[in-house]
Amino acid sequence: MRTAEDLDRARVDCAEAGVVGFDTETRPAFRKGEMHLPCLAQVATARAVYLFPLRDAAVHAVLITLLGDPQVVKAGVGLADDLRPLQQVFPFAEQNMLDLGRIARQHDLAQTGVRNLAGIVMGIRIPKGARTSNWAARELSAAQITYAATDAWVCRELCLRFEALGWLPG
Repeated sequence: MRTAEDLDRARVDCAEAGVVGFDTETRPAFRKGEMHLPCLAQVATARAVYLFPLRDAAVHAVLITLLGDPQVVKAGVGLADDLRPLQQVFPFAEQNMLDLGRIARQHDLAQTGVRNLAGIVMGIRIPKGARTSNWAARELSAAQITYAATDAWVCRELCLRFEALGWLPG
């Protein structure tokens, strides 16, 4: 997010979305016991994918509002693993979170990661290339942007496919 206008546009789009794909990225740890907090949050709507660098405190308010909005479904895979460390970056109360991995397991899919579900349910292959890159970098590479945006977009698309299959509750 570059400007206050960009944040406002993202806030409005997310509030009107109904369903968003949600994911976070964390700088990889290469030593035993080393852990890092999330550096980036990704949110996909029907119109755009927003990449929120978490070092920018101005994005926190947008994410707090979105995560607490009961009218917007936030769909992702392994959401507890995203939300728990995100709570250490800024406090929030989440509502209407939908873990697609849990839904997939309830429908007897053994492979429940984003990439596996994209292949099984959507018939697409997602490369893993930028997964272990430095997500704390001030400027993300084109490969990182594509990787991060794709993860959030796929989560939203999977949610829509699960809904079409009748797999979602109410």
